[in-house]
Amino acid sequence: MGRRRRQGLRQLNAAIYRTVIVRMRFHQPTIDYVARRTAEGKTKREIIRCLKRYVIREVYHLLRPAPRTAPAKS
Repeated sequence: MGRRRRQGLRQLNAAIYRTVIVRMRFHQPTIDYVARRTAEGKTKREIIRCLKRYVIREVYHLLRPAPRTAPAKS
């Protein structure tokens, strides 16, 4: 079971990495971010790490369930 879980995490990491690479090439806000961070002296590897965190946060907020509201009492 441990092996299967590890493989799933590798696949997830690979998917997030591919998303970041595509964004770095075609998504203008990401291109601007990369240029700004490069000017600050960050390496490409550090920039990719930051972008992966950002993508993960975006996906999490899209997937998390909406908060339930209490039914109105009449």
